[in-house]
Amino acid sequence: MTDHHTYGTSTHTASELVRLVGDRLGLVFIERDSDYRGVYHLADTSSERIEIQPNPIPGDEDDLYAPEHPAAQVLLLTITPTPNPALQARLDSIEGLAHLDHETA
Repeated sequence: MTDHHTYGTSTHTASELVRLVGDRLGLVFIERDSDYRGVYHLADTSSERIEIQPNPIPGDEDDLYAPEHPAAQVLLLTITPTPNPALQARLDSIEGLAHLDHETA
């Protein structure tokens, strides 16, 4: 089983969110560049994967990764092997960051 959560913000830039989340969770994010996703930030541990990326798709600013949440300019995606309420609580405590979606696969 894998637990996926999507958060979004229109308050913080991706760089600001990287700093806030990194400080709050004690994680180091690595900047990556993808033709499909553009610049995104990744923190990957043995128990969680957290990605921060822009919602607009690079090269096509009218298309969004999360079109159901057009107000969110920056997305934060979490992937954990099982539900992690402590992680969710710490992310929920970041002002301006809203929980948008949850899926279990």
